[in-house]
Amino acid sequence: MAWAEVAVAATEMETCIEADATRPRRVLGGIVLAAIGLPGVLPQVAHAEAAPEQGVVSLRHLHYEDRQAVNTRYPDYTGNEPSTFKRITVDAPSLYVLAPIGGKWSLEGSLVHDQVSGATPRYYSSISGATTAKGMHDERTAGDVKFTRHFERAALGLGVAHSSEHDYESSALSLDGRISTDDNNRTFNLGAGASSDKIGSTNDPDLHKRKRTAEVMAGLTQVMTANDIAQVNVGYTRGSGYYSDPYKMFDNRPELRRQGVVLARWNHQFDRLGSTLRNSYRYYRDSFGIRAHTFEAAWVQPLRDSLVVTPSVRYYTQSSAWFYYDPVRDTSVFPGPVGTPAYSSADQRLSAFGAWTFGLKGEVRFGEWTADLKYERYEQRSEWRSFGRGSPSIDPFIADFVQFGISKKF
Repeated sequence: MAWAEVAVAATEMETCIEADATRPRRVLGGIVLAAIGLPGVLPQVAHAEAAPEQGVVSLRHLHYEDRQAVNTRYPDYTGNEPSTFKRITVDAPSLYVLAPIGGKWSLEGSLVHDQVSGATPRYYSSISGATTAKGMHDERTAGDVKFTRHFERAALGLGVAHSSEHDYESSALSLDGRISTDDNNRTFNLGAGASSDKIGSTNDPDLHKRKRTAEVMAGLTQVMTANDIAQVNVGYTRGSGYYSDPYKMFDNRPELRRQGVVLARWNHQFDRLGSTLRNSYRYYRDSFGIRAHTFEAAWVQPLRDSLVVTPSVRYYTQSSAWFYYDPVRDTSVFPGPVGTPAYSSADQRLSAFGAWTFGLKGEVRFGEWTADLKYERYEQRSEWRSFGRGSPSIDPFIADFVQFGISKKF
């Protein structure tokens, strides 16, 4: 799973920037993606579970940059701060391979190498403890391998994954299965997995923490008509261990986190236009108190036999974690929380906010080759939150994604 896919996870499971761009983590070894895959162009019936007849090799490169306005002046500011705080830049080349084996098996594997640089906020817009005078620089290498056994109307997959950087290491194991009805119009899927993480800190060589996570997911994909296909998935994750950020001030989070997600998707194909409308809604909640809604739509429009253009829009909104505290500009309190709570965090990713993402993707196919280019613009603001008020004094956050890919079937 490339970093771009990980970046679309919310506070470790869901949307994009909320899962800290400075530390792009895998949640599990591909279970979620395997369980929620939905065809982009609707066939007359759902895909059978036969092994793929062709292999694929894909190369991708993601470039990411984010920045934040510095409108709110906290007590420790000198007045010389710039109007915009440039934060993180990420460059992430990746490789993906799919190979059929013997007509009944398939092998998938991916490898990604992230190069991260810049500065990450320690307290809202203040500089992080991970940032030196010259700026922070980090590298991460991650890879995963999955074997799948294909049957006439079923498939069973086993995957392993590993991710490593100087202060974080993660290993994961996943198992997923799918079975279709005789007419291949209905598919049931079930996945389970576990991960184990080791956390350190450049600021504290004695910090050696662990986190363990287990996840299950079940879903149903149903062909409704010749032009409509729908899908519903339900997932549950339980994690225990170190969830705090060692580079943020006053960050002490509970060591148990339960997460639940419901995802509904519907695709409709317009025969006259030859286009497909993709819609999805996702509801997320966890024991930290975060409740999140994600609405997404994409329009897949072929312009010629070899050119496809896909504009997309996504809206995300969440409530704050119960231990998140709003900034207090009273100098007798700042920058800590009021009182001495057992748990606290000033991490704005745990605040209440709303966010919009607008994207445009172009794909060109020529023979067995495919090339694509995608741009996304993400902007997050407290006042954009729905179903409640946003957290005060959080400056707008903006990020840009540019991804280029090329693949070949063989």
